[in-house]
Amino acid sequence: MAACYTRGLQWRLLILACLLGAEILLTSLWFDGATISAQGGLPRLLAQWGAWVLRWAVGFAGVFCTFAYLRHQPDLLRLKPDAPIRILPFVLHFGVFALFLMLSRQLYSEGVDSNLAVVGWALAAAGVFVTLTWALIPWSVLVAARRITGALWLYSAAAAGAACASIPLVRSLWEPAARTTFWLVKTILSAVFSDLIVKPATMRLGTPRFSVIIAPECSGLEGLGLLLIFGVLWLILFRDELRFPRALLLLPAGMITLYLANAFRIAALVLIGDAGARDIAIRGFHSQAGWIAFNLVAFGLSIGARRLAWFSKLPPVGAAVERDEHPAAPYLMPFLAILAAGMLAGAMSGGFEWFYALRVLACTAVLWFFRREYRYIDWRGGWLGVAVGVAVFALWMWGTPGTAKSLPAALAATTSAWSLTWIVLRVIGGVVTVPIAEELAFRGFGVRRLIAADFESVPWRAFSWGSLLISSLLFGVMHGERWLAGIVAGMLYALAMRWRGRLGDAVVAHAVTNGLLAVWVLAFGRWELW
Repeated sequence: MAACYTRGLQWRLLILACLLGAEILLTSLWFDGATISAQGGLPRLLAQWGAWVLRWAVGFAGVFCTFAYLRHQPDLLRLKPDAPIRILPFVLHFGVFALFLMLSRQLYSEGVDSNLAVVGWALAAAGVFVTLTWALIPWSVLVAARRITGALWLYSAAAAGAACASIPLVRSLWEPAARTTFWLVKTILSAVFSDLIVKPATMRLGTPRFSVIIAPECSGLEGLGLLLIFGVLWLILFRDELRFPRALLLLPAGMITLYLANAFRIAALVLIGDAGARDIAIRGFHSQAGWIAFNLVAFGLSIGARRLAWFSKLPPVGAAVERDEHPAAPYLMPFLAILAAGMLAGAMSGGFEWFYALRVLACTAVLWFFRREYRYIDWRGGWLGVAVGVAVFALWMWGTPGTAKSLPAALAATTSAWSLTWIVLRVIGGVVTVPIAEELAFRGFGVRRLIAADFESVPWRAFSWGSLLISSLLFGVMHGERWLAGIVAGMLYALAMRWRGRLGDAVVAHAVTNGLLAVWVLAFGRWELW
């Protein structure tokens, strides 16, 4: 039983990180902070300090989570989230997030100059985090985690604050660093483009189709400052595990890696924009790639160094060490892989998700990895699954007004081969990978986990109104404005599974629904359904 609680905490934290990350990504894609820079009062304060607060928050989260994992992992994994996931705070969370988006639109898009709107926006932003944490993590677990980690939160906050504060102090280094970055990016792009535009006087670099100006802020020094603070704190906290003075080499190694990653980020920005995806380059990739690169380098550096005997005093991890079993992983990982791939595709996308294939590939890879665990699931489906799938499709289309629309502009503007490839992958995702991943997560795991913590011991035909309603509510909320139809669909899929005790019936029903939707989209031009 304790093991299930341990895994439950890990999955709850992962869900928390994925949802918050997705919401930050959506917000950054939709709104531009530069639109409020000319206003006064609190809006001007928000324009001046909003980005810095976000940098500090990302830095704090990266430093705290990494050190908590490295320093206190055994104690944290023994915590037991013995309270079920709360539904009311989940619903409240999405309501607060909708309010946050509405206020963001007023401030960033409509140019509302109101101190009250800024106060409401800040309270809504805090409410988004508080309500989601309230829904997933019991208060007792938070208190216990605070006691285990001690003053780590203070060190992490100070480290992130010091990194942000150090940026203005090194402004004199921005210009020479930016010129070095300019030279690196030029070197990278010269191997790709023969018509490269290079204007050192204005720091403009690109092609006749898309170019960028490498401003001093793009030099990469912000990330280097944060990584330096992170590295110093890491060396202090883990000094007993490291071999000095060798370990000191990790600081310049990490900073050089991050500096090069910044140059490749800008080069990738030009490549994406030159390919015609200007919105992807400007609004998606540019706003997200920097902090993603920092977290990857920081976490990879700290984890990798502990596994290298030349740096670490810890005994090497032997190949014969038995891997911990995670019974929930085969059920949740395919769905989480789709969410993570969707976040990455969003960072690489503008108004059209060209990289939908990432969802299909990520889910397929996870399903293949856990293929042995799926041998114990009854995948057979029959007429009941087909009937339920048709019924859900009819429900989905009922009360959904709409008329035929032309092919999305992005698809219409590309070649027929690329357009056909995207459509085929979209159909495969909707009919194959999405039904399998969502049924494993919501019915295979969710319904049974809400009946008992040891969900593997729960028969597939077991039933409780609480598990049916809660899992279906979560499934419906995930479908946005069609949440009510999603709730009913989730209930019907769960009942299809229970009828014969076969997950395959739920998967078949889900696949039939999505297959009919795909036919409807392609036959009648109802592209808004996708």
